[in-house]
Amino acid sequence: MLSNAKLLTLTQWLSPAFPLGSFAYSHGLEQAIHSGWIAGPSDLQDWLEVILRHGSAHSDAVWIRLAHDAETAAEIEQMNTQCRAYAASFERLREAERQGQAFARVVSEVWSLTLPALQLPIALGRAARLSELPIDLVVTLYLQAFLGNLVSAAQRLMPLGQTDAQAILSRLNMDYIEISAQTVQQGLDDISSSAFLSDIAAMRHETLQPRIFQS
Repeated sequence: MLSNAKLLTLTQWLSPAFPLGSFAYSHGLEQAIHSGWIAGPSDLQDWLEVILRHGSAHSDAVWIRLAHDAETAAEIEQMNTQCRAYAASFERLREAERQGQAFARVVSEVWSLTLPALQLPIALGRAARLSELPIDLVVTLYLQAFLGNLVSAAQRLMPLGQTDAQAILSRLNMDYIEISAQTVQQGLDDISSSAFLSDIAAMRHETLQPRIFQS
């Protein structure tokens, strides 16, 4: 059974209060709303489901598992290089890079782990292994935190009340569990994206003005 201390560590790492700077990134959502691709709560939920099942959230889940399974620092370094190469755009690369650096710095200092600057899913997977955290729960809660941050961003970008926001997240709960389970046996060959509008939004956002998010 998972000890209370380990559970609290994991929820602390994935809390919106953890200093990753996640609030500054919309993952292309700002561009999608600006372009009229997302106009209401149902559009937003559909968008998030696609990212979760066919886009970057699914890929991140696989990367976390691969990093957790890595045996050596050299494997982690090679995996991090591959993770960077798979980024669909400059902003996606920078988003994962800056959050991963922040995560590695804080976790290394507070929990006395040895973590270099890594892309966020690689850093999380490695930290989970070093801290002996259950990887299935790590992946599930990461997915919830990922999409929770996007819902929070949407509330600053469109008419979306607290009730609708929480209802969307609640309806996605079983999806997090399902995707986490699907990725148990998946590897590098399973990392891909068919969430085309999400990737295009991330690319277009690089030149969007004015804007309030970094991605």
